[in-house]
Amino acid sequence: MISAGVYKLGLVTLLGPCKGAIEFNLQGTLQAPLDVAFVNGKDSWVVFERINGLTMSGGGVFDGKGQAWQKNECNKDKNCNVLPINIRFNYITNSKIQDITSKGSKFFHINLLECKKLQFQHVTITAPADSPNTDGIHVGRSSQITITNADIGTSDDCISIGDGTQDITINQVTCGPGHGINIGSLGKYQNEELVSGIIVTGATLSNTDKGVRIKTWLASPSGVASNIHFEDVVMNNVANPIIIDQSYCPNNQCSNQSPSKVKISNVSFKKIRDTSSTKEAVNLICSKSVPCQQVLLSDIDLTYKGGGGSATSACANVQPAVSGKQTLLLVPININEMLPKLLKLM
Repeated sequence: MISAGVYKLGLVTLLGPCKGAIEFNLQGTLQAPLDVAFVNGKDSWVVFERINGLTMSGGGVFDGKGQAWQKNECNKDKNCNVLPINIRFNYITNSKIQDITSKGSKFFHINLLECKKLQFQHVTITAPADSPNTDGIHVGRSSQITITNADIGTSDDCISIGDGTQDITINQVTCGPGHGINIGSLGKYQNEELVSGIIVTGATLSNTDKGVRIKTWLASPSGVASNIHFEDVVMNNVANPIIIDQSYCPNNQCSNQSPSKVKISNVSFKKIRDTSSTKEAVNLICSKSVPCQQVLLSDIDLTYKGGGGSATSACANVQPAVSGKQTLLLVPININEMLPKLLKLM
């Protein structure tokens, strides 16, 4: 137990395996060092690793003190050492994380790797809207993860799902600011594992740069993303609320612009409603090499907040099924004509 108060903490790894269940009760505030030298090439500040039966609670705060780093030139220099993640969970099983706050991370706030049966409840994540790469929760190569009643506001993805992730339930999450809830990006590396069984329900996104999105890299190796469902999501002034983007290539770094080979199938967007801050509210750009299959749009009610007409939508290399109320007409587009425009927007 860490009682009420403010405590400065250097890099620490709490490493199992342990003989019994472990309770980490944080009632105070832990502060990361401000000095750049403390990183020393490490990619995480606080690490929990190889623990079965971890309970974390107490209402306390992990304060990464990232505000002082946001203007650091290292954020612009790709040759700099990676900045540290606030909290990393590696190989954690049968565990619950609840009533904690992560704020001011220098990089991702919470990162999961090879975790199983891990629950997040009432987690709060905050970062300034202009702080780079401060993803809220990133889940990689993990299964049976639930994220419930989380409040996340960052400059990047509120929640991101990486390869090898299966059976994830995200329920009653509020997101904003940030880049929305993202599956991917997928297909950047060889031998990425299947992504399947992702369910997002009851989310509210406000003033985010993207909504709910599946994204795969151009010129990617083969991969699979399937059984992905978004339902009952409120979009409050969100840019591009519904996206499948298989032409992802930020900063124009792809010399090879051949189609993505990640196969996307069995995807649904149901009861997505409220307002879009951009005219193109729905954008389904699938791969010419492996067109999307079994994509459903049901009860989509999105209104463009700007002037110049109603919200619009576009699709390529996909023939989505449509049911229920629809305020938008899906318009097929020529992906070759659109690709230069898409790359400029990333």
